[in-house]
Amino acid sequence: MITRTSQPASGAMLISEMKEFASFPKATQRYVRRSLDVAYGRRDPIECWARDEGEAASIRAQARLYKQLDHLRLQVPDDSGLDMIEPFIGMLITVAAFDLGQDRLHNFASYRFLYERLIGAAARPWLPAAFCSAAALPHLHPDRRRILLQSISESAATAPGWSSREPVFWPEWVEKVDLKAAA
Repeated sequence: MITRTSQPASGAMLISEMKEFASFPKATQRYVRRSLDVAYGRRDPIECWARDEGEAASIRAQARLYKQLDHLRLQVPDDSGLDMIEPFIGMLITVAAFDLGQDRLHNFASYRFLYERLIGAAARPWLPAAFCSAAALPHLHPDRRRILLQSISESAATAPGWSSREPVFWPEWVEKVDLKAAA
């Protein structure tokens, strides 16, 4: 069951999402911004985010996987759409497994925050299942799997409904400004 909201997002929602983003570790914040850049082509992600060749290779792999996001956005089943689950959830788990394997999304909250922006609010009912599936895959160290799986609350895993309100806060990279030079 999807709970529909008919009002535009208030400033309180924007502040709430900003606070949530600010609560994530700096590495998670950086990964979310990088991922949104890769997904939406906001800037050259390798030039902006790669600190070494390993990170550049990771960004290239992420870009290849994220090409599936357009398809995922179009294929989101409604919350009872089990007939459409296979093409959607399989690819969602694959993309999520990549992101969790990067060791920058440390819990369900950071995963949900990113994926609400990558796919949209319609994906909310499917995010707990995809997260748990990706977090349980053997490519992650057992300790990491345990931490990830313990991070999803019972209320998130068993929610009776989800908001269809799209996210309002989209974190972006902001260049540092030299305040002395600007004065």
